[in-house]
Amino acid sequence: MEIATFRATQEPIKDRYRRNAQAAFLTLKAKGVADASTVTCKVETGRGLALAGIHPMAGGSGQELCSGDMLLEALIACAGVSMRAAAAVLEIPLKSVEISAEGDVDLRGTLGVTEGVPVGFKEIRLRFDIDTDAPQSSLDRLVELTDRYCVIFQTIQNSPRTTVKLHRAGQ
Repeated sequence: MEIATFRATQEPIKDRYRRNAQAAFLTLKAKGVADASTVTCKVETGRGLALAGIHPMAGGSGQELCSGDMLLEALIACAGVSMRAAAAVLEIPLKSVEISAEGDVDLRGTLGVTEGVPVGFKEIRLRFDIDTDAPQSSLDRLVELTDRYCVIFQTIQNSPRTTVKLHRAGQ
């Protein structure tokens, strides 16, 4: 979507949400099916299925997508979209944007090897390499807005309340 079209499309949506806060609530959903014969899970992505499995360093085959990699990929996607949207709003011309994310996991926690070692990422680093002629003050504002409005980044930073439920099939 072109920047001018994007801005024109977003404005009435923003106005609607200003007038009706309830209209702004959205429940995102993800679905998948755990395989009965392998240690994998097919994830519906909205565009197809992704086969998720265990990372090779934790005993997986390496043929499937690691969910940790998928989290970083989701972060990159969200951050890239957020940066492009913020640049459009701020009218900052970006010639190119490359985004990378890396995260550190101590597999002793994941595998239950060492008591007290947490499961999950210990640190996640997000990096933008951009080509632009914009002044540094504009870039500071750009990264501030990207950070503030990137849903995945904010979710990771602010750890939402979560629950887990188990339901028996057919009951």
